[in-house]
Amino acid sequence: MLINHSPFERVTAITDVFMGSLSAYAAIQMSQFSGFKSDVWAWTFGLLAFSSFVAAIAHGFEMTQKTNDRFWMPINLSLGLVLGLFVAGALFDLNGEALARKSLPIMILIGFGFFLITVWKPGTFMTFIAYEAAAMLFALGSYVYLLYDSSLSSAGWMVAGISVTIVAAVVQATGKAGRAIFWYFDNNGVFHLIQMVGIVLLLAGLS
Repeated sequence: MLINHSPFERVTAITDVFMGSLSAYAAIQMSQFSGFKSDVWAWTFGLLAFSSFVAAIAHGFEMTQKTNDRFWMPINLSLGLVLGLFVAGALFDLNGEALARKSLPIMILIGFGFFLITVWKPGTFMTFIAYEAAAMLFALGSYVYLLYDSSLSSAGWMVAGISVTIVAAVVQATGKAGRAIFWYFDNNGVFHLIQMVGIVLLLAGLS
């Protein structure tokens, strides 16, 4: 495969590598702790790292549309599971381990269901945006409650991290791939830059 001729796609691929590396670091940091909560977040960041590295290939190299669609299948599956795990992690802090454990299989099934929708209708990006919005707004509401309830000392970091993640998602959804926001950064490249800030904030809250 040849390097993608589009400078926007190449920059997006590079930022995907950066975000994948940061996510992998976060996964390693969380894996150093023991317990159900740390396992959930380690898998969350680990799957995000995997999807970022695969997306770097999908964006960075010239390939047929059919081949590109095949690369996006594991990406969509990973992202669907990431959001499900994110909700389970929020439920742990909101209501304890018992509820989080009960919700985890359900959230994994929902994430897998999202993946099946993308297989049925490839390229339905707004489906992911709707799924992400529901998951992030639930998580944000949970941590805002915990912040004002003063029952979780790191709730402020989590609120900040989720808020930045939502901003990143809005930038990605409202922009247009291949149109410069600055230099050769399109909506996807800028999304990655903002999301990396969100990952740092979330890791600060979780650590």
